[in-house]
Amino acid sequence: MFLMAIWKLRSKRKVSGGKYHKDRDKKKSEIGREPALTLLGERRVRNIRIRNAKNKVFQLSNNTANVLDLKTKKFLKLQIKTVKDNSANKNYIRRNIMTKGTIIETDKGLARITNRPGQEGAINAVLIEK
Repeated sequence: MFLMAIWKLRSKRKVSGGKYHKDRDKKKSEIGREPALTLLGERRVRNIRIRNAKNKVFQLSNNTANVLDLKTKKFLKLQIKTVKDNSANKNYIRRNIMTKGTIIETDKGLARITNRPGQEGAINAVLIEK
């Protein structure tokens, strides 16, 4: 199956129908990527080299989270049992896809993910219910 490239540049046409920058080529810095859609499962990551020889870690799946307990002010490394709610997309709940703001069920109770797991190497969350 042939997939088209994803580009982060604006449309070539104005609202009026005129053209922007007639003779401009696409640039490598404008390439986009498919979303990582972090799943519940054994830890899998993909490292990608980005600008200035830096690396970006795409998390494809993970089953542990660094959870902050607000009462004790301590971080706990807990197993994720399942995804309970995802405000980004309701279909992500049954597919166990985790994004920022997802409510997950852990060993200690429910927790809300506070970072973007698809763009970082870990899942950070805050305990909201015991």
